[in-house]
Amino acid sequence: MSKGKRAVYIVVDLVVMAVLVFIDRYTKELAAARLKDADPFKLIQGVFELRYLENRGAAFGMLQNQRTLFICVGAVFLVIIFFFLVRLPATKKYRLLRLCLVMLGAGAIGNLYDRITLNYVIDFLYFIYIDFPIFNVADIYVTVSAALLVILFLFIYKEEDLDMKKANTVKLHSSMVTPEKTEDETSGTDDGE
Repeated sequence: MSKGKRAVYIVVDLVVMAVLVFIDRYTKELAAARLKDADPFKLIQGVFELRYLENRGAAFGMLQNQRTLFICVGAVFLVIIFFFLVRLPATKKYRLLRLCLVMLGAGAIGNLYDRITLNYVIDFLYFIYIDFPIFNVADIYVTVSAALLVILFLFIYKEEDLDMKKANTVKLHSSMVTPEKTEDETSGTDDGE
């Protein structure tokens, strides 16, 4: 696999990630501008509404006011994601896995940006009907990609598919390999003489 092809995949990954982060940031800015200090905006009466919330905890409001911990964990998580994106083979077989990692990275960056700049994460999507905790677009990226990763690891990828050393080597068909001559055949001598 050429380094050029891998570089193209990485550039595409970063562009898609940037677009996803932009969408997350844009929706959070809209929520802050239109929903903060306002009544919730009901999209589907009794089912779904937009409601502004400043979440100082982790997912579903757990671990309140642990900003430093979240920033450190988020940064380590991003390094791991980028490590795997760079190591993944640039082949069709790994496109879904790449997309999952890109979505995870975008979600992590979106919420990490909030934690660093605001000291909280802006949440605004609320399913009233099931009383699901208020969430945001970055949370959707993380949740959907995590679910897809579980499906991929259970049903699509085998253990050997995820061995990056083996996955990055070129597999040659026997018709592509010419038999190598032994030392005896190239020298034209026989050891017994």
